Amino acid sequence: MAKTSEHVDAGRESVRATSELSVHNTAGIRPTEAQHRYLARGLAQAGGKLPLFDKDGREVPKRTVESCLAHGWAERWSHNPVKPEWLVCRLTAAGYLALGAQPPNTAESRD
Repeated sequence: MAKTSEHVDAGRESVRATSELSVHNTAGIRPTEAQHRYLARGLAQAGGKLPLFDKDGREVPKRTVESCLAHGWAERWSHNPVKPEWLVCRLTAAGYLALGAQPPNTAESRD
């Protein structure tokens, strides 16, 4: 059975759609604006330490911190005995990559 130009065009569209889907899936989920602001603050800190407060002195919303933890962009770093409800976190290698930054040497970042 000979393929008509309609079949060939439909096949090309199917391959193109599959390729676009693959590219989209490999790109993964990107941080929201709020998550990006939070994570980016860790780039300038030793060990990628993430802030407890934003630049205006307000506590970073727990939802933002927890979503970054859930995506693997941040990890719990230490427990704060004075304020145990505060999540003291740092960037993970995935967090650096989500920001478009190169992760530091993991031996150096693990204090």
